[in-house]
Amino acid sequence: MKIIDAHIHYSNIQSFHQTANERSLVQYSKGGYEQEFAQANVVLSIAMGVTEVNQNGFPDNEAKTPMGVDLSEKKPNNVVYCLGINPYTLDQDALAAIELNAQKPEVVGLKIYLGYYPFYAYDDVYKPVYALAKKYNLPVVFHTGDTYSERGLLKYSHPLTIDEVAVIYSDITFMIAHLGDPWTLTGAEIIYKNSNVYADLSGLLVGTDKEIERLNQTNFFDHLRHAITFADSYDKLLFGTDWPLVPVGPYIEFIKTFIPVEHHEKVFYLNALKVFPKIQNFLKE
Repeated sequence: MKIIDAHIHYSNIQSFHQTANERSLVQYSKGGYEQEFAQANVVLSIAMGVTEVNQNGFPDNEAKTPMGVDLSEKKPNNVVYCLGINPYTLDQDALAAIELNAQKPEVVGLKIYLGYYPFYAYDDVYKPVYALAKKYNLPVVFHTGDTYSERGLLKYSHPLTIDEVAVIYSDITFMIAHLGDPWTLTGAEIIYKNSNVYADLSGLLVGTDKEIERLNQTNFFDHLRHAITFADSYDKLLFGTDWPLVPVGPYIEFIKTFIPVEHHEKVFYLNALKVFPKIQNFLKE
């Protein structure tokens, strides 16, 4: 089965390098990506643009919008990306740069980091971003749920706020990252209720294959199983890893345990084609 990973990172972020070295034990580099993802038959990955310039790390209020991918000088050919938005640097020059970059084939979406930055999804600061998303038929991906930083503010990343945005901007496709974990039942309701909202199943844990196995033998993921069953929306779920937080191969097998076999192709491949229409150009035989 061919697989699309709808949520990875490919940026030179200090915390990603530390996690790769100390927790997930993946090789966080261009060569490491190419080897690991080829072995797992991942034919395309969608990276979430994020950069840091401040020594305090991400979330970086000074990072220039749009944020891109900078792990290596040249990214792998099968990595496309979403432009990252920093609301603190979202001025007219930034909007012009977003519009210019949105026309590049490898730019397939826009990424808003709720919780990392203290603005709700429906805040006026993001209105110009939604206008560009509509103009260029780009999906908007939201970080939702727990933040991978103690400096994040969780009230801004609760998935319930996406409901309001989905109704106001009914002609834009949205994807909530991580199904809003730990508020996965709310995330499930949002994708069930709103035809223009999808969710990825990335970043549900951090660690090696042994950590995945350990937690999967407990009740740790009962809330996730409940949410996925409750949503009953396998045409709205996308596979993603949040690499380098976990190794891709074991995470694929982990997510398979939540998805009935008859829906594997949709979750691991076909649904990404609906959410990110520009990736079709990278998947031609």
